[in-house]
Amino acid sequence: MEEPMCLIGNKEGEDLIVNQEALQILLKITQPVVVVAIVGKYRTGKSYLMNKLAGARNGFALGSTVQSKTKGIWMWCVPHPTKQGNTLVLLDTEGLGDVEKGDSKNDAWIFSLAILLSSTLVYNSMGTIDQQAMDNLHYVTELTELIKVKSDEAQATEEDDDESGEFKRFFPSFIWCVRDFTLKLEKNGSPITEDQYLLDALELKKGVGKKVQDYNLPRQCIRHYFHSHKCFVFDRPASTLALQRLEELQESELEPKFVEKAAEFCSCIYGKSNAKTLVGGYTVTGRLLGNLAVSYTEAIRSGSIPCMENAVIALAQIENSRAMQEALTKYEEEMSKQIAKFPTETQEEFLSIHQECEKEATQVFMGLSFKDENGQYQKQLIDELAEKKSKYSLYNEEESAKKCKAILQKRYNGEIHNSLRAKNVLVCLFCS
Repeated sequence: MEEPMCLIGNKEGEDLIVNQEALQILLKITQPVVVVAIVGKYRTGKSYLMNKLAGARNGFALGSTVQSKTKGIWMWCVPHPTKQGNTLVLLDTEGLGDVEKGDSKNDAWIFSLAILLSSTLVYNSMGTIDQQAMDNLHYVTELTELIKVKSDEAQATEEDDDESGEFKRFFPSFIWCVRDFTLKLEKNGSPITEDQYLLDALELKKGVGKKVQDYNLPRQCIRHYFHSHKCFVFDRPASTLALQRLEELQESELEPKFVEKAAEFCSCIYGKSNAKTLVGGYTVTGRLLGNLAVSYTEAIRSGSIPCMENAVIALAQIENSRAMQEALTKYEEEMSKQIAKFPTETQEEFLSIHQECEKEATQVFMGLSFKDENGQYQKQLIDELAEKKSKYSLYNEEESAKKCKAILQKRYNGEIHNSLRAKNVLVCLFCS
């Protein structure tokens, strides 16, 4: 992609919807995808970091006013800079808390989709990690109401219906980027790392009162839901006036420490962000990611809660049906190449041709199949290949019959011709 494109649209007064043009791009990507999504309040410089990850100065809209530029979720797919055979998918989300929207539920769904689709979630905030920053991240406390790991049927068979502990297994890694950071990274007079700064900010207070519970809740969720935590603190990139034309600035015009930290951030993402995986450890390709986006968005549009397990089941149906169809098409293609050899001299020769074409078809299916755990689709493929074999066997027999008939007809015509010649010879002798 030369530039970003809206993946999930969010027009005022309308439901979230997947952009079909962006979906078609994803469906053509057969490589594993490393998906990095960024969330945070609007006008905090999220898009700048995503452009850096894409290796570009321009792309995702930066904007220089109080008005949010990004609506919905925008996508930019680029070759991964360091992991050959992988595609880097960058997701830039609309700013949370945009006063023009006045719809906090929409923000919660955008936040949830960013988590569901990404392998690394970047949370971008300004200033310091304080209580206000935690309050702005209140969406994390609502995730148990917005996302399910297991289907209702699976939960009904388990005694404990609290599946929040499952989130850590399937949620993305978590990176907190603190912009315009002006404090010293020190604690008790000794220097600390950025990661330690985050861990200290996530420490829980002791007590059982409501204020303590409110204080602890977002911190508990961040610690409990995400399997890894990392932090980057950025100096202010330039003067206030210069920031209004950030897209036009060369790196030499930015603060050196900011440039250095941005490079460190990108290096970390490139090196440590893994390809997205699903429940069961299945690696996600661009095609699977596109179908996931459709599945989750449709669940939200229908008023239900996106379920990871249901999404995987739906993906299995889509991908295995496609794998089976591709395999049957391959069988037809290979048999069409051999059809000039029909009729075969023997039945064994026909079976040999069928088996070779069946092998090619099965290899196609195995390469495309997804979570066919009980072999349901492979069994169906075997049955359909058997039907096609019967069709070609019948065709082979018909061609054999035609050939035999032609041979007999030719021999019969030859015998008639020879008989007539003999009669003519006798007549000539008699006449003479």
